[in-house]
Amino acid sequence: MLRTWTGWRAGTRLAVAAAAAAALVGAAPAVSASSTGAQAAASAGGPVAGTADGPVRGLAAGGADEFLGIPYAAPPVGQLRWQPPQPPASWQAVRDATRFGPHCPQPATPFGQASTSEDCLYLNVFTPARQLAGSHHPVMVWIHGGALVTGESDDYNPAKLVADGVTVVTINYRLGVLGFLAHPALADANGQSGDYGLMDQQAALRWVQRNIASFGGDPHNVTVFGESAGGLSTLAQVASPQARGLFERAIVESGSYNLRQSSLSDAETAGQAFAARAGCASQTAACLRSLPVPALLASENTAGYTPNVNSEVLPRTLQTAFTTGSFNHVPVIDGTNRDEWRLFVALSELEGNPVTASNYQSMIASTLSVPPAVAAVIAARYPLSAFPSPSAALGAVGTDAIFACPALTIDQSISRFAPVFGYEFNDENAPEDFLPPVSFPYGAAHASEIQYLMDLPTAAFGGTLSPSQQQLATIMRGYWTGFAAHGAPASPGAPSWPRFSGLGQQLQSLAPPSPQPETGFAGTHQCAFWTALAAAAQPAAP
Repeated sequence: MLRTWTGWRAGTRLAVAAAAAAALVGAAPAVSASSTGAQAAASAGGPVAGTADGPVRGLAAGGADEFLGIPYAAPPVGQLRWQPPQPPASWQAVRDATRFGPHCPQPATPFGQASTSEDCLYLNVFTPARQLAGSHHPVMVWIHGGALVTGESDDYNPAKLVADGVTVVTINYRLGVLGFLAHPALADANGQSGDYGLMDQQAALRWVQRNIASFGGDPHNVTVFGESAGGLSTLAQVASPQARGLFERAIVESGSYNLRQSSLSDAETAGQAFAARAGCASQTAACLRSLPVPALLASENTAGYTPNVNSEVLPRTLQTAFTTGSFNHVPVIDGTNRDEWRLFVALSELEGNPVTASNYQSMIASTLSVPPAVAAVIAARYPLSAFPSPSAALGAVGTDAIFACPALTIDQSISRFAPVFGYEFNDENAPEDFLPPVSFPYGAAHASEIQYLMDLPTAAFGGTLSPSQQQLATIMRGYWTGFAAHGAPASPGAPSWPRFSGLGQQLQSLAPPSPQPETGFAGTHQCAFWTALAAAAQPAAP
């Protein structure tokens, strides 16, 4: 039976295979968006902005002013662990905002830096230089990816977006078991638990509403955007009633991998299994809150975490919300990369488990959690003879089933109620920033589009864009910031980007040197096959 991927198989790769790959690539050291010298100079004469909690002094960094490590919520420690985020303590003197705050707890991987600090609910503001209160720049709030178990805000430097005239906010939020554990002992007065990481994101968005005008941003023109788990989070905020009115637009990069969330009951059952595994046989909140962070990380679910249905945060699955129109009707950019799954095939190879002709079908079965008979049907549809290598074949299977066709489903559903602009990132020669070379080309792999929008200062294998790729990057940033400003992705001098409709199904193909509309996405990714296979797996009507 073909199953929906409730735990995101990529989450398993990130949490397990990445740990092995980390031994090969190492963890990149934390770096600031600006140099140490700039920080020292800014400590005396950097820009100052007021917030509802107190004033902050940031950095003057070329064409941008940076305010780093601003608390948007109280540290979620002690009795606040697994509670909705609470307001931060206020301050009177000017607070230094020249260094990033601590990262949320996570193990070291190629996609995030090790941390055990629960005091991690900080955000950063990047805004056009010396244009603070009185300016009205469009605001873009970035939610980082990492399978909801890894990652941090300071992996991304949005200075090039800021140069296009927008104010960008990057945020940390609780990850893994600390961000997404559901358990009956943690339930609130309404019987709800889980989704604390989503609540953090909403608290950051509320901070933006209260404070961003002091940094030159327009609180009435906010775009939330994110990639991978950040894209899934963005979809969750589009679907969440609690996020209504906190943003006007949304950009989803590779966030389509999980459209059917676990029920609260199933999530709490998994939470009880976690408690037993972590040493809390009593299943009490007191025991869970007494566990040290290393013990929590050691007992986390290696398959990663995902939001659960929670009547206060996510009342219905994303699929149901978008199909029925029960979501915040805002314009959406939604897209995927042509070779998404090759990143995870590479992770598997790096941990010593490459795809071969002999294990191809079993790798399909484990990737998609399907029985051997279904894997055989899929292998016949994606024969090895049609691909340059078994790795490329499995990459196509995972890309189409987990990312591409679910993204098309999102486009079709949301476009019935709100404007949608779909894309496919198609640069087959995009540099791979996170992992070392493997036996096959990465192509337009998962996360490879981010470097065209922002710099990645902590990436272990940062690449250099060619002149034609730089041209594409300029156009993409113009699309993103134009959408943030006006609700339509228009970049000066670039080809127009058609609005998606269920009839024409036009997407924008983002390929160097210049994007063009495409209409063959569904056929290229065999979406009719995957739709039929999913339908065949559904139980017969009584």
